[in-house]
Amino acid sequence: SVRSWKGNTGKLFKCSFAERTMRTGRKPSGGKYKKSRKRRSYEQARHFRQVILGKEKRKTLRARGGNDKVVLLSTDKANIINQQTKKSEVVKIKAVLETPSNRFLARRNIITKSAVIDTDKGKARVTNRPSQEGAVNAVLLKD
Repeated sequence: SVRSWKGNTGKLFKCSFAERTMRTGRKPSGGKYKKSRKRRSYEQARHFRQVILGKEKRKTLRARGGNDKVVLLSTDKANIINQQTKKSEVVKIKAVLETPSNRFLARRNIITKSAVIDTDKGKARVTNRPSQEGAVNAVLLKD
C-alpha cells in the first residue's frame, strides 16, 4: 500500500511502508528498531595502515587463533622481479610516482598495491598489499 510521507525536507513522498522504513529506520508503527547485539571483537575492523616510504619499520599484531601477523609500517626496499631474466633482487625505493587508486597517496609517498615506484633499477609496479603482507613485491616495467 502506497502512503504519503513527509520527509526531513518537508516534501511529501509517495512511498510504500518498506521504502519509508528504509529512509527513516523506523517500523511502520513508528517504533524504533533496536540492535539485537553489539559488534563482537572478531567482527571489528582494524585501523587503515599506510606503508610510508622511509626507514624500515614493522609491527607484530595478534591475529585470530593467537597467531602473529607481521605488518609493514614504512620501508625503503622492494623485492623486484625482472620478467625477461626471471631474476629477483632487493632494491632501494626512491619515490612513489603514481597510485591509480588515489593520486593523493602518491604525493605523500604512500605505497599501495598497483602503485608505480621509482627504484634504482627503474620503474616498477607493486603487485602485493604491503600493509598486509609485511614486504613490498614489485614487477619491473618495460621502458
